[in-house]
Amino acid sequence: MSINHQARKRFGQNFLVDQQIIAQIVSAVAPKPDQNLVEIGPGMAAITEHLVKLCPNMSVLELDKDLVEFLGEKFVDYPDFSIHSGDALKMDYAKLHNGRDLRLVGNLPYNISTPLLFHLLKVRHLITDMHFMLQREVVDRLGAVPSTKAYGRLSVMIQYHCRVMPLIPVPPESFRPAPKVQSAVVRLKPHKTMPWVADDEALLSQVVSLCFQQRRKTLRNCLRPYLQHLEGGTDSGQSFDLSRRPEQLPVSEFVALSNCISRSVKTNQ
Repeated sequence: MSINHQARKRFGQNFLVDQQIIAQIVSAVAPKPDQNLVEIGPGMAAITEHLVKLCPNMSVLELDKDLVEFLGEKFVDYPDFSIHSGDALKMDYAKLHNGRDLRLVGNLPYNISTPLLFHLLKVRHLITDMHFMLQREVVDRLGAVPSTKAYGRLSVMIQYHCRVMPLIPVPPESFRPAPKVQSAVVRLKPHKTMPWVADDEALLSQVVSLCFQQRRKTLRNCLRPYLQHLEGGTDSGQSFDLSRRPEQLPVSEFVALSNCISRSVKTNQ
């Protein structure tokens, strides 16, 4: 079936129409029939119609009610195909787990991509992997390394939780309507064994946020509220060069900083 649907700006809709890119995405995801596949924002089902043939019991989450109706009619011959109508930012993804880890895929609206990624990190222990179409600039930030312009809070927090693998560059002409930015598909794979373990993940997030609010300042200036806990080094004898800028620190050192603060606070309570 077909539908004459105009992309809606308020939903950040840009529909993927490039069949070559679609084929590459489906190949990268490579779903199996018994997996718990969830597509966020299926839109006109350009990717969905290929995924569902490989994983007939997949689920989709769509905000646009007109498209929810369209999807229901289009996939009526797939009895195990399920549609959830709602906002991806408000969805309780744990309810989709059903004893099977989630595999997430989606062409995400660029205006919600960063908050949605942080929302999904809350249930990362229930996720096998995520394949998302994002603005190319965001993908660059996700995988950025220290001492580069793209490296920041998003880089540190995502890399703390996930392995980041940029996969497919996607030009504007692959969409209808064409966005004004370059896009890319990225694979995010939550760590099963954490390479670095923060004693207090909320504190780690707070430390990283403080640092990158003033990324051109030194760590000593960024972390003034915590200096009394840092200037003595760590319980393992590690000391920190607080004259450096936040963008120079790898993820492991942000974890060490937050652990030093956390343990000092507990010791002095």
